[in-house]
Amino acid sequence: MKSINISLKKIKILCVFLLFLISIYLIWGKLTSPYGVQKVSFIPSKAETFTKGRLTFTIYRASTGVNDDIIYHFHGRNLDNTIWNDDTYFTSLIQSHWQKSNMKPPTVVLISYGAEWLLTPKNSRAESGLMDDLISNLPFIESKINKPKNRILLGESMGGLNVLILGLSHPELFARVASLCPGVYLVSPFSDFDEIKAALKRTGADPKIALGIYLMAKKYVSNEEEWKKISPIDLIKKANSTYPELYLSCGLYDKYGNYEGTEALSNIANTKAVKTHWHPLYGGHCAIDIPSLADFLIIK
Repeated sequence: MKSINISLKKIKILCVFLLFLISIYLIWGKLTSPYGVQKVSFIPSKAETFTKGRLTFTIYRASTGVNDDIIYHFHGRNLDNTIWNDDTYFTSLIQSHWQKSNMKPPTVVLISYGAEWLLTPKNSRAESGLMDDLISNLPFIESKINKPKNRILLGESMGGLNVLILGLSHPELFARVASLCPGVYLVSPFSDFDEIKAALKRTGADPKIALGIYLMAKKYVSNEEEWKKISPIDLIKKANSTYPELYLSCGLYDKYGNYEGTEALSNIANTKAVKTHWHPLYGGHCAIDIPSLADFLIIK
């Protein structure tokens, strides 16, 4: 009985000690967590939202006035059409740059088909066909604004891939394409395991993220032929000097492994006489050079 009491006492002491350690951990975590977030000082644009079928889009007009162009902005994964006026996002830095430079910017139309989507022509996958849907809806969107002098595409991450797919598939519709940290790869979702493994090693991509991208791609394309119809590396090989002017940027240590493919895309574009601005950056996923990007988005 005495030994049992001693054991219970030791267990109680151990439990108290563990609770003490957990309390210290929680208190330390609270004390060392950021107390706030860096925000951008700018004047938000006026916003108006519309929905048609699966498409939701928000039209943003700068309060100081807009020029005759339209920027179609495609957001990144797990974001939405409200992101343009977010004072913690890169879009607010663009607006701030324009305002400080006294530039009259284009009207911005932020396009969304949900948290995760790829612009593909209709193929064997049920989820495909969003490119056809968007193209058919351009007259409806522009009826809310006015037909633009120039159409400009802007997108980051998933959106960066989407603007390349659209701009390189329909070059006659767009004057410029700004693609930031896009999901561009030298391998496809249908490459063999050894090729994919070698690409992960070369690029330093996070395997968990790579798996997510792989599964996402398989939702929209079912074979190599369908993939080549949306792969920017394949699309750019058909380009010529009449194609939209490109702005490409990517961080060297992009955890999605996007640097290698984006750099290769830039190199091929140059051989095809496509006017291309390549901005390799020392940083991670979606490191962005705001001044050069903001200036690129205004056609003078």
